[in-house]
Amino acid sequence: MSKVKVSSTNFANKAALSDECSEVYAANIIGGQWSLAIIAWLMNGKLRFGQLKKLLPGITERMLTLQLRKLEDNKIVTRVVHAEVPPRVDYELTTIGYELKPIIDQLSIWGDKHKGL
Repeated sequence: MSKVKVSSTNFANKAALSDECSEVYAANIIGGQWSLAIIAWLMNGKLRFGQLKKLLPGITERMLTLQLRKLEDNKIVTRVVHAEVPPRVDYELTTIGYELKPIIDQLSIWGDKHKGL
């Protein structure tokens, strides 16, 4: 997952569009195949890293870590570390993360309809 250079025209265009259009802003936060899939699985409640990895075939540990960090930075997911040996970490949606449920449900319905075309 490469970052866009802050000094690039592409970065400036993305930032301007995000500022002007709330839909683009939201899509930038939850966009990408892995972020949306992670959020969809977490709609059912807390999951551990290993559980998420099993539920998302094809995702690497590095990509899962990057996506969870991005979602945590954007206040969509919380990470809870339990003081145990071995350490246990749970991931859960925040209140605003759970507000995505009707949106994701509608995306699922739309996706099923579109597949049928």
